[in-house]
Order: sequence, then structure tokens, then C-alpha cells
Amino acid sequence: MQREKFSSRLGFLLISAGCAIGLGNVWRFPFITGKYGGAAFVLLYLVFLVILGLPIMVMEFAVGRASQQSVARSFDELEPKGSKWHLHKYTALIGNYLLMMFYTTIGGWMLLYCGKMLSGEFIGLGSEQVTRVFQEMKQQPSVMMAAMAVVVIGCLAVCSFGLKNGVEKITKVMMLCLLAIMAVLAIHSCTLSGAGEGLSFYLLPDFQKLTEYGIFNAIFDAMGQAFFTLSIGMGSIAIFGSYIGKERSLTGEAVRVTLLDTGVALMAGLIIFPACFTFGVNPGSGPDLIFITLPNVFSSIPGGRIWGTLFFVFLLFAALSTVIAVFENIIAWWMDEKGWSRKKAVLISGVSLLILSVPCVLGFNLWSGFQPLGAGSNIMDLEDFLVSNNILPLGSLVYLMFCTSRYGWGWKSFRAEANTGLGLQFPGWARIYVTYILPAIILVVFIQGYIAKFFPQILGG
Repeated sequence: MQREKFSSRLGFLLISAGCAIGLGNVWRFPFITGKYGGAAFVLLYLVFLVILGLPIMVMEFAVGRASQQSVARSFDELEPKGSKWHLHKYTALIGNYLLMMFYTTIGGWMLLYCGKMLSGEFIGLGSEQVTRVFQEMKQQPSVMMAAMAVVVIGCLAVCSFGLKNGVEKITKVMMLCLLAIMAVLAIHSCTLSGAGEGLSFYLLPDFQKLTEYGIFNAIFDAMGQAFFTLSIGMGSIAIFGSYIGKERSLTGEAVRVTLLDTGVALMAGLIIFPACFTFGVNPGSGPDLIFITLPNVFSSIPGGRIWGTLFFVFLLFAALSTVIAVFENIIAWWMDEKGWSRKKAVLISGVSLLILSVPCVLGFNLWSGFQPLGAGSNIMDLEDFLVSNNILPLGSLVYLMFCTSRYGWGWKSFRAEANTGLGLQFPGWARIYVTYILPAIILVVFIQGYIAKFFPQILGG
């Protein structure tokens, strides 16, 4: 059976970026940046994005394109006979499922907020009252369950139409709309009364603030964000490599996807931080930041109800673009590994994802007593930790070693694939760096991350 292909290069770039652009940019990036004092953390994050994220994205694309398979079969196709690289496909599948187990819940929050904005529920409310609305929403398991189910079923419906007619067609429209509305909102946010202070916090580095939570914690979170935002390490990027031709070099394509992803993350900061300082919201107030800050922003401007609804619609699109991309990876996994039809893969994946997403929803209410990572933590925190701090970095390490080791696919094979086509070439001089230095960086920061999580006193955090 011939593998489907994208109908256009724009489709490939937008969908690959759509996989990367999502809650990592507009939900996770602002609150982590706020926690570590703004610009100093942004610089650290950008460094890790270039030295860690970009090379591994090229490698994922290359493995996908060379094998013409999802992560279910890509290592089987390229590995030397008798080797065990293909076992990573099971870790990758678990990672994709784990990510969706909490991502669909947050997507449901976005959906519910669209309705709240449209109905005018936030009109006249202050920060404390908006916070109460968010907390009350999380205490309603049936409402959150219904919203999560709409996200799962809707995204699977898109995937059921196939790559060109479903995934590509819908995601292209969502991404273009998302970019347009974010640009307009960023411009508006910079005109607010607290914009100067917010922009200073965001754009002028204060390295003393970076050390308040421990420099090792900041380094680890910057690395984790680089992995999280690009969705590298578990085959979510490789799958789109398997759907493209060989007309363009993969380094150039990876740079374009990374620039799109980073641009959206930075634009999210331009929307969030001026608003924080205008409305007296702590920029380090945690993951709830956009659910408290943004309703205040929209209630203060003419037509704010419409703008607020539009923003959460396109914020929802950011979440859905990632959900659709990861769902496509899960569906392709079952199709490639088991030979299932797309219809069967969609149906079985849908049932399993609906069931597996339930614990995250209940973790905020009926199961809130279960605090797996210590007091104040919940099931979402555990799922996020397993994905962001474990599967993504360690999965990236697998791709890295597979593409550089003579016991894997090997440097020559990887570079030949990456450099096929017009565009930026993956440099030969980078071999020592990606073979020895980059794996060491990932391992050291990975270990430090565990110390930071469970023994923070060692690092002074």
C-alpha cells in the first residue's frame, strides 16, 4: 500500500509546526518564563532550543523519511539486523498516549472557556472572581469529561478522513488563523498601561531572578521546555518526515518549523506579560496564568467579549493542532505495526484515549486526594513529569544515538538522508558535538532534573 503524502510543502511545514505549536507555547512557556524571572530564562531556553532541539528534530525527520514508516516500524526498517533499537517504539507509543491523557483535558478547558467568553460570564469580574470561575470549573467532573470527550472525538474525526483530506486540510486553516489572531492580540497587549513594565520583565534579562529557584532547576526546565515545545523524542515529528518527498533538505525544514514554533512562543509572552503587569497578576502564578489573566484583558477593551471568544477559539486551535498531530502518530503506529485499516485504528484509539483521559479529569476533584509528586500535586503533574522529564529527553537520546552510532543507523546514512534535496545542509563538523557532547548534556541535565524534583535541597532549590 502506497504511503500518503502531503499535497503541499506549506501543509508539511504548518502541520509539523502545529505538532510543535500548542500548549507548550501558549500555556507552558509563559508560566515557566514568569517563574524564572522573564528574559533571562528566555535566553536560556533559546540556547537549548538551538543546541538540543534542532539537531534532534532533523534526526527524527530523517528517520521518518528514510524509513517511510511511523515510529512503529521506522527503527525496524533502518536498524542493523539483530539490534534492539526498535524496542523504543513501545516507549514512544506510551509517551504519545500519556501526553494525550492530559493534553485533551486542557483542550477541554479551552473549549469551555470559549463558551464562557461568548456567554459574557467574565464581564465585570476581577482577578479573584475569575480565579474562582476557573477553580469551580475544575470541580465539575461531568462538565470537564464532556469537554474532553468532544476534543477526543472531534480530533479523531479529522484523522479519520486521512492525511490530505483531514489532517492537512483542517490543520492548515487552524494554524493560519492562529498566527493571525495572535499577531493582532500581541500588538494590542503592547498598548496596555502596564505594557512597559511587562515588556521590561519579559525582554530585559535579570540573572539574579534566574537563581531564585536554583540555577539547575532553571536549566532543567529550559531543556524540558525545548523538548516539550518541539514534541521531539517519541516519533510525533518522525511521522511527518515519512509523509514528505526528497525535494528539500531536512535541516532547512527543521529550522523553519523551529522558527515558527519559537515565534509563537515569544508572541504568547508579548500577549501575557503586559497583561500581567497591567492587571496585577503574578507572572509566575503557575499553569493557571492564561485562564486568569486573559479574561481580565478582554473585559477591559471594546469588543472584548468577541476578541476573548476568538482568542480562546484559536487557543483551542493551538491545542487541537497538537492533538490531531499526535493522534495521527498513534493511528499510524497501529496501521504500520498491526496492518489495521485507518478506520479500525481510529475506532480502537478513540475508545482507549477516552478511557485513559479520565484519571486526569478526576485528579482535580474526585481523586484530588491522590498527590503522586507530593503535597499539592495531581495526576496531570505526574503525567506531565513522565512525558516532559523522561520520555521526551530519553527518547531524543535514542534518536540521537541511533543516528550517530555505527551500531545504529549511523552518521553517514543519517547525514545522507538529511542533506538530500535543496536547502541548508547538516554540517559535517557537528559530528563530534552530536555524538559525544550532546548526549552527555542530555544525561547530565536529566539526572539533575530528578535531583531537582525529589531532592531540591541538594541544588539549593
